[in-house]
Amino acid sequence: MHRTVASSECGTASDRHVAVAYSSDDEWAGHLLAFVRAGLRRDEQVRYFVDATDPGRVTRTLAEGGVDALSAVRSGQLVVATADETYLAGSRFDPDAMVGLWHEAVDAAAARGFSGLRAIGEMSWGGRDMVGADRLLEYELRIHREVFERLPLRAWCFYDRRLVPPAELEVLREAHLTALTRPAAAPGEAPVLSVVPLEAVPGFRLVGSAGYENRHVVASVAAALAASPAERVTLDLSALDHLDIGTLAEIVRAGRRSPAVAPLRLLGAPPAVHRLLRLFPELTADLEVAQS
Repeated sequence: MHRTVASSECGTASDRHVAVAYSSDDEWAGHLLAFVRAGLRRDEQVRYFVDATDPGRVTRTLAEGGVDALSAVRSGQLVVATADETYLAGSRFDPDAMVGLWHEAVDAAAARGFSGLRAIGEMSWGGRDMVGADRLLEYELRIHREVFERLPLRAWCFYDRRLVPPAELEVLREAHLTALTRPAAAPGEAPVLSVVPLEAVPGFRLVGSAGYENRHVVASVAAALAASPAERVTLDLSALDHLDIGTLAEIVRAGRRSPAVAPLRLLGAPPAVHRLLRLFPELTADLEVAQS
């Protein structure tokens, strides 16, 4: 995998990977028009990957909003395709393949003379019964470092609140450092465990309670840790209320599988974690526990 340095005009990686949640067709149209207009104005290629939306509706909405969508399609500056035709081809989702596809797409846009690439992806497919859908959170966590810190790419992940369960949406949205329309969670909708990429160093921050009831989130964190290409990875536990031995063991195993040169670094580990490490000292061999 090659490395492409993003220009300063693209903003930071955090600014360019954005979660966009909406509750109505009007909200969807507003986000669509703002994003596409900006891309066409900057001579970027714009790609829209639909899932629940009919492709023709995308171009009609743009035309109704004053965008010459047909000309943009004819010139190749605007590409509307289904997720099934692109990164879900074969009825499965593979985060590793998707990371590679982003590199290929940016190179293809540059080869055609565009100043950059921006894309919208409808993420409602994550709720479908398909192979790899359970790896969506892992993917959202990984691409901050593996894609947006390396490529001049801007992408908005579209999450339709009408199609994604509230608790699942909150966890996925927290995996982005930037989100549009991030309201306060309603009672009972806040995620028990969320995970956020760290900005300053490669790694993640766990927030909430990590236990059996959210093992699917823990599995995504472990997969992202194991796949990280960074030489040193940090896991910030300072915002954790609870972490059980199963979660800690899974994190340690993930660190052992990763290609990192340095041991997995635990930052801000609460007293309960220190107690677990004293009870199970075999877990400490592949950890660096930073002093609080």
